[in-house]
Amino acid sequence: MLRDCTHPLTPATTVYPGDPHVECTPHATHEEDGYRVTSLELGTHSGTHIDAPSHTEPDGRTLDSFSVGTFAFEARLVDCRGANPREPIERDGLPNPADADLLVLHTDWDAHWGTDAYFDHPYLTADAAAWCAERDYHVAIDALNVDPTPTQNARDDEPDGIPAHHALLGSDHLILENLTNLDGLPERFRLSAFPLAVADADGGPVRAVAEW
Repeated sequence: MLRDCTHPLTPATTVYPGDPHVECTPHATHEEDGYRVTSLELGTHSGTHIDAPSHTEPDGRTLDSFSVGTFAFEARLVDCRGANPREPIERDGLPNPADADLLVLHTDWDAHWGTDAYFDHPYLTADAAAWCAERDYHVAIDALNVDPTPTQNARDDEPDGIPAHHALLGSDHLILENLTNLDGLPERFRLSAFPLAVADADGGPVRAVAEW
């Protein structure tokens, strides 16, 4: 079976604060030109996307330095649906061994897509991210960010900066964010998430498809 786990890219797409918004503008139309072309403007981390190490690491690899087969992951679904807003996902909540190369954190936060609540998602602790990196796991999440996203609801005990990104991307691992439609997936499946072939990219939108 196949399932699309991708948010469509539209002008209403939720983006990280300060990132470019998605714009879809008619460039040519059937009425005026006899054919249709749409101009797209978006960031490399728009919608359902993958982070390359160069996103946060000055000497990190870009997406085009990874073989295309890297983006067909043997995935393990991790049930994090009990997490509250801005609650950390700790190391003891992760499976060991996972028998996979990608841990998919299923928080159900995609239910808040398009609302302010989407920014107050659970997040992966730096310790848990380092644990994943040590075991050679890439990480995916159905939320905006594996680190806390700054909002007025941020807590005093939250980490500064983006330590989970540094732990994973700094060790040559990949991060997938803004997945959706994870309910009902089996514990183990294949997730294909091929990014746009943009040269020297620090990240890129993907079409994420689960297969089992």
